[in-house]
Amino acid sequence: MPTAPQNTDELYQALQENDRRPYGRTRTVTAEELVDAAEQFDEPRALVHALLELQEAYTYGSEPRKSPVVFARLLNLFDEQPDVFDDRLRHLLFWRFKWVGHALRQLPEVPLTGLRQWLTEMRDRYEKADLGLQPYYGQAYQLAAHLGEGATLAYELWASRTRTQLSDCEACEICERALYHLMEGDDERALSVWEPVLAGKESCQEEPARSVSYALLPLLRTGRTDRARELHLAGYRGCRRNPSMSQEVGRHLEFCALTGNEARGLELLAENRIMFDEVDSPLDQLGFLTGAEVLLQRVESLGHGELPAAGYAGRTWTVADLRAEVRRRADDLAARFDARNGTTAHADRRRARLDRAPLVETLELTLRARALDDVGPAAAVPATAPTARTATAVPDALPELIVRARALDEQGHPDAQACWARLRTLVAARDYTHPDDPAVGPLVRLRADLLAEEASRAGDKDEFTEAADLHEEAAALYDDAGEAGQAAVARACALLALAEKAVADASAGNAGAGADVPADATQGTDAPSENAGKDVDAADPKAAALTAAHASMVRLHEETPDLAPSQEARLLRLRATALGLRLQTSRSEEHAAPVQAEVDKLFAFATEHDIAVQVSGALLLRTSTHALSGDLPAAVTEIDALLDRLKSEGPAWHLPRTLGLRGRLQLALHDAQAAQADLAEGLRLAAEWPADAVDTARLHGDLAEAVMHLGRPDEALRHLTRSADLELRQGSRTDAYCTYSNAAQLSLDLGRVEDCIALLDSLLAEPDVAAGEVDDRLVAQLRLTRARALHAGEDLKAATAEFVALAAESAGWDDDPGSHAMIAAETAVLLGESGEFDRAREAADQALAAHARAPRYEHLSNSLRELARLQTQQQGPHGLDSARAFLTDAGRIADEARTAEFETHGRSLETALAYEHGRVAAYAGEYEEALIALDKALALLGDPNQDDDAGEWAECVRLAGAVEGLYLERPAPALIRLDAAIDLLTALGHTEEAEALTSLATRLRDE
Repeated sequence: MPTAPQNTDELYQALQENDRRPYGRTRTVTAEELVDAAEQFDEPRALVHALLELQEAYTYGSEPRKSPVVFARLLNLFDEQPDVFDDRLRHLLFWRFKWVGHALRQLPEVPLTGLRQWLTEMRDRYEKADLGLQPYYGQAYQLAAHLGEGATLAYELWASRTRTQLSDCEACEICERALYHLMEGDDERALSVWEPVLAGKESCQEEPARSVSYALLPLLRTGRTDRARELHLAGYRGCRRNPSMSQEVGRHLEFCALTGNEARGLELLAENRIMFDEVDSPLDQLGFLTGAEVLLQRVESLGHGELPAAGYAGRTWTVADLRAEVRRRADDLAARFDARNGTTAHADRRRARLDRAPLVETLELTLRARALDDVGPAAAVPATAPTARTATAVPDALPELIVRARALDEQGHPDAQACWARLRTLVAARDYTHPDDPAVGPLVRLRADLLAEEASRAGDKDEFTEAADLHEEAAALYDDAGEAGQAAVARACALLALAEKAVADASAGNAGAGADVPADATQGTDAPSENAGKDVDAADPKAAALTAAHASMVRLHEETPDLAPSQEARLLRLRATALGLRLQTSRSEEHAAPVQAEVDKLFAFATEHDIAVQVSGALLLRTSTHALSGDLPAAVTEIDALLDRLKSEGPAWHLPRTLGLRGRLQLALHDAQAAQADLAEGLRLAAEWPADAVDTARLHGDLAEAVMHLGRPDEALRHLTRSADLELRQGSRTDAYCTYSNAAQLSLDLGRVEDCIALLDSLLAEPDVAAGEVDDRLVAQLRLTRARALHAGEDLKAATAEFVALAAESAGWDDDPGSHAMIAAETAVLLGESGEFDRAREAADQALAAHARAPRYEHLSNSLRELARLQTQQQGPHGLDSARAFLTDAGRIADEARTAEFETHGRSLETALAYEHGRVAAYAGEYEEALIALDKALALLGDPNQDDDAGEWAECVRLAGAVEGLYLERPAPALIRLDAAIDLLTALGHTEEAEALTSLATRLRDE
């Protein structure tokens, strides 16, 4: 708290501000300071308010030891100065007797006699105040359930009594009744009782999150797996990172353990690591630790006890170590409670949870399905699909292994990966001895081979600088080994990587992107690309970088003698690839012919020397060149011939990529059905090969696009997430996060809000994201989608907080003011929904300032009009002036858009503004003004026709009819307006739009 309140007005304001904070240490410490401040004023009522706030902070901040102490002070104040307590404060005081009872049950050091004495005190106080005793019997039942004895009688005494004003809320009582039936072993009856809470019809501070956590396993036992999944996602979000709901978090961990979602369970455990140290309630600790132990026990039983796990602060933990520590602490807590209670209830309940077997083998909980193999170091291993093909065996003998790796690599065979991986492990060992075998060559050559293979993998992940450095290092080692041809290939690969880095930097706006390209790269060569497209290169640094790289490759090729056919073919392939990338970058017709010339050279050479992999590569490049040149029919003809060749002559591992390219061509030709068939076949064949070798991730991504065009978005979502999973496993993390972002947006578009939030929560918890190692704009996009999902899920408070944070961050994006304009505008709307219109105005002004630099006409206009509506809807006439100011800004934007000849996606900004003027005036009671504005909107809209979407026009007529007929009390002209609109809509076939108008007309006639 920056400064202590100087008077009671400031104290009450500070209490209100603290009440808006989330429960936790910050709120609790501030509440403690406010009690100290209140004690300085001669105003008992102010102290009562401060003490009530402090008790609430302790209760929901999981500090049960302190709550009864604060309540004792309140009770003394009530006994000494009862007049200080008005009806509301008196109600709160008697309500919180239950809070104290709950707090005392959580503390094993409080003797059982103390618990019973408190119940007697509560009963006496209620009787003296002439209050109904149903709340007292509710507390008596909860104590009996806690003890594990006498619960049936206590339940009947409570449940049979009529509710009073001091009874627990409906949601909490429903939960207690359901838990009783659950304790009796009746899952069906418990779920039936729970239904109003699980359906969201009854709720409170703790509900439905508490009920959901208990209902998960009964739902599974009764076969309602889809409902269990849905409620897990929504319910977990309601209790995550909340120390006062640590028991609920524990039950979600248990649910993950019993549904084959152990990896997700470890992820949630890490997210809630604070609960190991910040939960002060022993009973809550026991519940959380038992749930955590169920999870850890399951993970260890599956053979993953050495995986890292998030546990108590101060050291690192493995699953096995943490499980042992958790078991020790939880056993001790259970024993303490049972010793206090004189029963074995808590140890028995703990044992029952730990002995429970998995309820389903696998239940897919989130869009991002993860296995324990994905946790920890194993996650970095490239993914492989289940193989229907028998992979080439990795030889045991070292000389044979080296020879096999080189032979497979020369063929471009995917099985080379396994050989190189084995060799990398062997060579890294301290006791490695290189074989003295002429067929193998010296160790320096093998080290060069391993560096070249590592460089290729870096290039596949778009890590171009690292790839270039590794290729250059490999080239130097090849020189040392006397392998000039291999050195030339490695240097050519480095040239291409540097050029690709230059292209990537230029695309990102890096003016110095081409600095790494050798200065003399374009000198002294008769390459066919020397003169082609020079004008294009001069204007495009990306094309220039690739032209320079190609020229250097040609010179390198010409200057390297005694090349083996496979080496010469690789150099030709690299030359053609550089020019193909240049064409892809520039899309210039002048760059097409040089590509074809290089491809023809490669094809002729590879055919002459029977190098199948390079023949296929040449034909793929030829197909791509036709496609990039805009000749899609020629590309399809070319690729059909290639597919026939691959099916008859191979290489078979080129089939998946080739079918993928054909699928993309079909998409470009708007034949989604044919594209889907090609891509699905490509995916089927890809299952026989390592996923990264045949780009299975790309196949899934393209197939997602194809099935979207076919109207199958749920299937598209599955392919997107699978694509992202594979990209992540292969180390292409940026690509993976982009694909996940698309999947999250699609899930939100499909109304799968909880799926969207769960996916994004998982991504934002990734170590590299949390450490700030991922592109900040990409992370911001993930957070923005999550904030929109929270809003769609009606979590306005959390959504607004995230939007405010994003608006503050994006204000510093000087290179992208347009994005800041849109984020700030959305932030303003959410602040308006929250009733914080001063802050909404500030956010809107930020959006307008950014819009001035990078116009976002439609987005800003929509937001400003919505703010005006919200302000008059919530504040009526008092908000009219501020609402009109928002509309004035929207009007200025409409004028700017018209001057800029901006085309909207729907109705014009002027029409939308006129309608909003009418709606705002109607909310403020200015009905004549409203009617004039609505008539203007109708004139701008014009009458609908048969093909129009008549919904907006009909709504405008309806509102005008309501204003005229109901509020201005002129039913006759209103009915004329409505009847004419109904006749027109009916004649045009817009019967659904006419229904609301018919209903209003009927009401006007009846009145």
